[in-house]
Amino acid sequence: MSNGFAIAAVSATLRQLLIDRLGITDVTTRPLDKAREGLAGDQVNLFLYHAQVEGGWRNMDMPRQLKPGESGHPPLPLSLYYLLTAFNDEKDEVKAHMLLGRAMAVFHDHPLLDASEIQSATVVNVPDSNLHDQIERVRITFQPLSLEEISKLWSAFQTQYRTSAAYQVSVVLIESERPAKVPLPVLKRGKDDTGVTSQPDLIPPFPTLTDLELPDGQAAARLGEDVVLTGHHLDAGTLEVRVMHPHLTDPAPVTVQNRTATSVRFTLDDADPSKWAAGIHAVSCVITDGGDVRATNEIGLPVAPRITTALPLDVARDAGQDAEITLSFSPEFQPGQRAAVLIGGREVRAETPAAAPTDTLTFKVENAPLGEHFLRLRIDGVDSLLVQRPPDQPPVFDATQKVTIHD
Repeated sequence: MSNGFAIAAVSATLRQLLIDRLGITDVTTRPLDKAREGLAGDQVNLFLYHAQVEGGWRNMDMPRQLKPGESGHPPLPLSLYYLLTAFNDEKDEVKAHMLLGRAMAVFHDHPLLDASEIQSATVVNVPDSNLHDQIERVRITFQPLSLEEISKLWSAFQTQYRTSAAYQVSVVLIESERPAKVPLPVLKRGKDDTGVTSQPDLIPPFPTLTDLELPDGQAAARLGEDVVLTGHHLDAGTLEVRVMHPHLTDPAPVTVQNRTATSVRFTLDDADPSKWAAGIHAVSCVITDGGDVRATNEIGLPVAPRITTALPLDVARDAGQDAEITLSFSPEFQPGQRAAVLIGGREVRAETPAAAPTDTLTFKVENAPLGEHFLRLRIDGVDSLLVQRPPDQPPVFDATQKVTIHD
């Protein structure tokens, strides 16, 4: 394993390796444009020009003492790329070439970094590094670069090109600091340690919701109406239907009418509309069987607002040809929700967002169209029900849900 100081530890170890094998002190790790500043004589510069994530290690766990059932987080696997350059004050580059060749020979004869070498090289400069504890060995590999690639690298630093050699150093595994998942050991397999159970079909053996049936084939339910949940394994133990809305802290009140293994019928209680909000609710079932408590998946339940203002409406335009429509409704509008009135095919948003729960909103219709229009209230994308569906008959519009706008 290794920590975030691993990159510095690799650079320090390579530098110390060259110092020991070449017998020179001027082994630097500077950017290319500053490599020669303030120095003279023999010098080797080792520049880290690129760090890349090693794809083959991305989903592998760090070697550690993990017990069965425990899981850690993958490490950050890095390959480091260095550029090795030699310098000398002589006008003839032969001595610099000799120094470059010796440095390349050091890396060629030393393809693996030993843990003791890493520890001795970092004990002073990078004391917090624990790269030496990494089980996977760090390897030095020559990295062939074309003349064009290496020239672009020097050009990026706007400095004169010098003959150099590139090396890849890998793999450096930086351990994730996120805690591992360590569940308790399994003491029993199944109820009373009866072992593994099997079934002849693909239906999961857990309570699960698969669908939701709204009343009269409508697109949403209203307070006081029944909703049917369908699924499987819903008949064990004690059942609670939990209906949650993001703008309410407590579950909305419902009454379970009946249930079977595959369905649950419940009513949206309308005794206290303030405990509800229009919009999309998340419905789940919580089943308690003995000491076991299990919650099903959630299904979206659209709850439609019911307009309580006497309809149809009669509204007059003002001198600017604008009209104001005020609607009362149930359940209440909650702060943070979005509300609009739909007049025919036109959407008009609420004039001022409510800062507290309210059952009345005002909508200003600019350049209001004259005539009779069907009216709908939309809260968080759920509309009041305009369409009626008589049994065995085609659907029709609710003739009372209209507004007449006149001068």
